[in-house]
Amino acid sequence: MENSKKNGIDWILTLSTLGLLVFGCVMVHSAGSYQAKVWYGNEYYYLFKQVLGVILGIFAMFALSLFDYKKLKKLRWIIYITSVVLLILVFVPGIGVENYGAKRWIKFPLFTLQSSEIAKVGFVIFASAYMSENYEKMTTFKGILPVLISGGVICALIILEPNMSITVCVAIVMFCMLFIGGARIKHFVCIGAPALLAVPALIIAEPYRMKRLIAFLNPWESPLEEGYQLVQSYYSLGSGGMFGLGLFNSRQKYLFLPFAESDFILSIIGEELGWLGCACLISVYVLVVSRAFKIAKKASDRFGAYLAYGIGCLISVQVIINIAVVSGSIPPTGLPLPFVSSGTSSIIAFCCAIGILNSIKRYGDAY
Repeated sequence: MENSKKNGIDWILTLSTLGLLVFGCVMVHSAGSYQAKVWYGNEYYYLFKQVLGVILGIFAMFALSLFDYKKLKKLRWIIYITSVVLLILVFVPGIGVENYGAKRWIKFPLFTLQSSEIAKVGFVIFASAYMSENYEKMTTFKGILPVLISGGVICALIILEPNMSITVCVAIVMFCMLFIGGARIKHFVCIGAPALLAVPALIIAEPYRMKRLIAFLNPWESPLEEGYQLVQSYYSLGSGGMFGLGLFNSRQKYLFLPFAESDFILSIIGEELGWLGCACLISVYVLVVSRAFKIAKKASDRFGAYLAYGIGCLISVQVIINIAVVSGSIPPTGLPLPFVSSGTSSIIAFCCAIGILNSIKRYGDAY
């Protein structure tokens, strides 16, 4: 048999990812330059952070492209336990960093790390490894229980931060992986019913979530309070029209739209580049996810297939949720747009995921 290591990386996937990263740098600078100048006295503050994240992310992406993904299967417990420990560390005084009432970051000497971003990818690796070794058991409830427990632990730790958006993202990805692994419809009904009942309970448990829900139902009732962010997002998207106001010409970024450089960067993209610009961006995401699914389809083993499908689901779920939030289709919640939003941890985590996809193609005997 010909040596599988001679396979090259997926250049369409890689170039699309690099394009998103470069585009993200441009848009983060556009969306955050004024805010950075006002808050930090340096209009390039967010751009410098973004470029650093992109450099580290690209390095990680190509490093993992050269790393045989099959070894991740052997490291699954180390990866999962590390993910859990990182999530626990955010609650340790002196290590965890609290911001906007949430403990989501770990403080290091030169940077902060958002543990949940790492945990998402860690869970996909762990679940893929388990399902590939126990695929014959995945049609039974006992067989899917380890995936539910491992995903449930991560979701529980993330919701305690609190971070409901990433909790929902991980939960949906977990259900997607169970479906891919062969879980039956009756299992989803048994699991989904309590999960749906838990959502109202989680909303009621935190007053700010109830306020966000009310603001989502009618943002114009409190346009200067809870509904403010969604109203400003509407203004941003609406004023962009079909072709936009032009790059760097956003008006909402002048401290009108909160988190313009991160969770709501799509609103600025819509304002500056219009609906056409948003459509082009979404088409690139569709291309990236389709390449992930193609790699999964051609993978030489179950682990590679599950892993590629899981990564594709992770990217698509997060993109869909971000678009839904920005457009007012679901209640406002904080979730970055992959590869584009400001956030070093998110960029590195998703670049690692792309590197793993390239490794699956590179070391896959089916290619």
